[in-house]
Amino acid sequence: MNIFAYPFMQRAMLAALLSGLVAPAIGMYIVQRRLSLLGDGLGHVAIMGVGLALLTGTAPLPMAVITCVAGSVAVELLRQSGKTSGDLGLAVLFYGGIASGVMMAGILGRGPAAQVPADLSAYLFGALTSVSESDLWIITALAVVVLVFSLGLMPRLFAVCADEDFARVLGIRVKLLNLLVVVVASVTVTLSMRTVGLLLISALMVIPVATSQQLFIGFRATLLGAMGCGVASAVGGTFGSYHWNTATGATIVVVAIVLLGIATLVGFLLPPGRRLVDRGQEKRTRP
Repeated sequence: MNIFAYPFMQRAMLAALLSGLVAPAIGMYIVQRRLSLLGDGLGHVAIMGVGLALLTGTAPLPMAVITCVAGSVAVELLRQSGKTSGDLGLAVLFYGGIASGVMMAGILGRGPAAQVPADLSAYLFGALTSVSESDLWIITALAVVVLVFSLGLMPRLFAVCADEDFARVLGIRVKLLNLLVVVVASVTVTLSMRTVGLLLISALMVIPVATSQQLFIGFRATLLGAMGCGVASAVGGTFGSYHWNTATGATIVVVAIVLLGIATLVGFLLPPGRRLVDRGQEKRTRP
């Protein structure tokens, strides 16, 4: 039977496509800032939001968004003030978030500690087929916000990621944009928790970017290529999980890694001059 004959698979495929599109879009800026593990840290603090939602009986997705954004903003403000380093802030996100989430899920479970992971497994590793129609509307709205930010402010964000001091000279509000990057990254992490899961979302933010870097030259071309690789990974992983009866999130990440391996081989065999070039970048770099 056709995979799209099932309404839940239609919702799952659309949610996967949106996640594959937006995760590399914001992941490009995270990689440029050398904060590839930021997605992991945000995923862990989002677990605290899910645990709080389970404990209070509220919707997990909005609560996770609020908690993740609040945590990321607090850490970024502390980093900008010089009171803590980026590594220390990420450590707080890693351990404080997951510990709080598991603790609150345990309070709700009222049972043996071994039962605690079952309450969070759908969010830790993804449960794409359980995406409801209301979840899909929220995911779509958040995805539009992420794409408008990532593509609409691309020149300014690139300047900030490449050289903050030079960006300040140009009059760009560096601190505000840095803050917005972590906020949008938080939104991206939480909207993808039903597709690849909070523990694997960082892979979908980083691996397609690495794949695109093997094939494209120029920031714009690499960004668009990363979004294409993310969509291919998400859609391919969803099809694969349906036919192979495997975990969707894990399958999406494995497909992304396979694409990275293929792109690395192609990039090794293909001379740099034959790679796909951002024509706008090419014109700006010509003498």
